[in-house]
Amino acid sequence: MQTAGTRLIGLILFLVWLASPVRAGELAVSTDFPGGSAEVVEIDQRGRSITVRPAGDPQFGWPCWWYFKVTGVKPGETLTVTVDGSQLKQANGQKLSASWALPERAAFRADGTNWLQTSPGTRDGDRCCWTQQVDSGQAWFAWGPAFVPADAQTLVDQLSREHEDVTAFELCKTRAGRSVPALVVSQTDANAEDRMVIWVQARQHAWESGGSWVGRGFIEWAVSDDPLAVALREKADIYYVPIMDIDNVATGNGGKNQVPHDHNRDWSETPRWNAVQAAMKSLKQFDDQNRLVMFVDLHNPGANSKQPFFYIAPPELNTNRRKALQDAFIAVCREEMQKPLRLDRSTPSTGPKYDKRWKEISSNWVRSATREHVVGITLETCWNTPHSNPRGYMTVGRQLGRGISRYLKQDPREPRDLN
Repeated sequence: MQTAGTRLIGLILFLVWLASPVRAGELAVSTDFPGGSAEVVEIDQRGRSITVRPAGDPQFGWPCWWYFKVTGVKPGETLTVTVDGSQLKQANGQKLSASWALPERAAFRADGTNWLQTSPGTRDGDRCCWTQQVDSGQAWFAWGPAFVPADAQTLVDQLSREHEDVTAFELCKTRAGRSVPALVVSQTDANAEDRMVIWVQARQHAWESGGSWVGRGFIEWAVSDDPLAVALREKADIYYVPIMDIDNVATGNGGKNQVPHDHNRDWSETPRWNAVQAAMKSLKQFDDQNRLVMFVDLHNPGANSKQPFFYIAPPELNTNRRKALQDAFIAVCREEMQKPLRLDRSTPSTGPKYDKRWKEISSNWVRSATREHVVGITLETCWNTPHSNPRGYMTVGRQLGRGISRYLKQDPREPRDLN
């Protein structure tokens, strides 16, 4: 038989439960973390389904990125997640195709670290729906595997601690005051002034998270015991920047075509973005020292691309020697990039018909501002495949590294047979 005191305690606990903003087993969505971005349209508690829209500000780039956390999950239950891309707009007010925001497979994680993929979703016009069993009380869903500023800092710090030839440094502070982490792999010796320099960077477009994972695969390979990595370190200094547009990555904005222009349209005499300015300064210095031999910019392409591919130099910036060296590099990469993602034989260029600011694209600036032997190139790794996950991306990064090492077996600064 209950006493008055027991009933009072029960009443108090019941009132506390009623006042709680999220009851046990009640689904809730949050985006209050770096990279988070989503507008909740509907949460159906009975149907255990969630509908969201991408919430990026078009002034800060295409609003195709979305990333949110779900709590109140009953471990073992199946959630239904729908993303509505019908209202996507660019900064100029024009509609943005929903395809940019609707991957065939969404990214998800339940343990806080390991990003996986859902099964293929069901597309209905400008909406896509995925179902996923979640075996914990919370889960994160995203357009692709997130790689945020803390991931970049952790990566460069960890490699710096673990390898004596690796030094973490700050490329710059952004306009918003955030640090842009970077690292250099360098075996200093008596011939330091003659060592080649390789520069690899990712995420000039913030939403293209796959680029950072490709970069991570590359740089972790570069410090490995693979004989080709060892040989590369013996002759070249390797500079790596995991995230260039770190402000938009942190705030969950897309970055692509932001106002007045994005990072990859900023490589001019008066760059707006601090990371671009710092990169240009370093690259020009290395070229003045006749040390720069390669620049690789890592991106993700459109939804219909199912194989990685290189954007190559347009005819307006090519010479016979530059083209021959570029072709030689792509040839060895084609031999390395076989599985799980085969390098496409298509090699489009970024000339005047590609963009009105084509001369201010990073690889084009490198081609026009550095010596003829420097290969400046953009690698686009497909994001809309069953292998567009950390494992697949990082495999491409390792294969890229092997291609670079094989290409540099002969110093491109020296005369070579280009026939």
